[in-house]
Amino acid sequence: MVADTRVRRPAKERPVWSRDFGLFFVARAVARLGDTMLPVALAAGLLQHGYGAGAVGLAMAATAAAFAGLVVFGGVIADRFSTRKLMIGADLVRLGTQSVAAALFYSGHVVLWQICAIGFANGVAGAVFQPGVASTVPRLASDVQGANGAIRIAESAAQLAGPAAAGLLVGFASPGGVFAAHAATYAISALCLLLLRLPPLTPGNAANHGGSGAFRADLAEGWREFRSRTWLWGVIAVWCVYMIAVWGPTVPLVATEVVQQHGPRAYGLVNSALGAGTVVGGLLALRLRPRRMLRAGAISLFAFAGFPAAVGAGLGVPLMAAGAAAAGAGMSFWGVMWATSVQTQVQPDVLNRIHAYDVAGSLAMMPVGQALAGPAAGVLGAGHVLLVSGAMSLAIPVALLAVPAIRNLIRADAPKPISAPGALRERPCAEPTA
Repeated sequence: MVADTRVRRPAKERPVWSRDFGLFFVARAVARLGDTMLPVALAAGLLQHGYGAGAVGLAMAATAAAFAGLVVFGGVIADRFSTRKLMIGADLVRLGTQSVAAALFYSGHVVLWQICAIGFANGVAGAVFQPGVASTVPRLASDVQGANGAIRIAESAAQLAGPAAAGLLVGFASPGGVFAAHAATYAISALCLLLLRLPPLTPGNAANHGGSGAFRADLAEGWREFRSRTWLWGVIAVWCVYMIAVWGPTVPLVATEVVQQHGPRAYGLVNSALGAGTVVGGLLALRLRPRRMLRAGAISLFAFAGFPAAVGAGLGVPLMAAGAAAAGAGMSFWGVMWATSVQTQVQPDVLNRIHAYDVAGSLAMMPVGQALAGPAAGVLGAGHVLLVSGAMSLAIPVALLAVPAIRNLIRADAPKPISAPGALRERPCAEPTA
């Protein structure tokens, strides 16, 4: 028999740009705008009320801990109910919590445990919201990488504007104004999602409303699917180290170091440079289509090292901004490669749960790194901690590239010959041959 070398195409192509994808695009961009304003508000607001780097780290860790601890359950819920309704509800909860935070900062009555409690509530809402993002993108566009690249650019543009706007609000108004603006971004996101029309799920992927036993079974099935893919859990294992040694300490220590030494406007400039870099990374991800996506993404991560190293070495605002821009480009390109790999290599009926395990594993150690940032800075000095983070930023991509299942994973839409009719599986094998 002559081999059939045709490449299977999706039955119905869904263009990236449509009314519904545009609404989702705006929702993600506006929500990201608010999220990138928050570190400036927390750093400036808590420092203004007599707290230090440790308090900023704890406030950020409260959100991260709740999110990482509960997002797995959010994934099961998202696979069983309407993801759109869950995301709208989560946005409305965060609209309320950030409004309360704004009132506290406006009143001048700021107590750390209250800010941490608000952050914890935001983390719970985020745990319900985030799993639905992964399954929404493939339902809106056939070109998943293109859609992810476009969303990354939107989020990056928001990151470019958010910190600068927050710095201006802090400088000319108060941290309470930043929290009020953050609350408004959740209202806009909820409205966009309310107007969104998602195509129906196929019968095999319809929501399942079983009881508690079925809930546990769904949770266990998600774990089995997760651990069956070496490339998936291998990346998460490396990312746990990354969160403790790099991202966890970098976020609060960069914020406090730059704000204390150069002021909130300088921090806004540095963070905006990070956003500009992520725009560049998103544009590259739109254009480049590497056959081995995770290998290309891991190589781009080497660029992150300059960000914490520049701040730790006290090289001045221009060089800090340059390091932030390079870091943003590398992280953005990796983010698109990683998100597209997960969304295209995993079956739709377990995608929300797999994404939840992915997010939980990725972020599980971030609150540890954030909580340890203050004590480590007290012992070693913030600059030395950031220099160590810069060195670890070079070790992380080396570790990723050392795993054959990660560096050799072939993209799901790579052309494959079909030896016989019906021989092509719906999804490629999760594990590539080395």
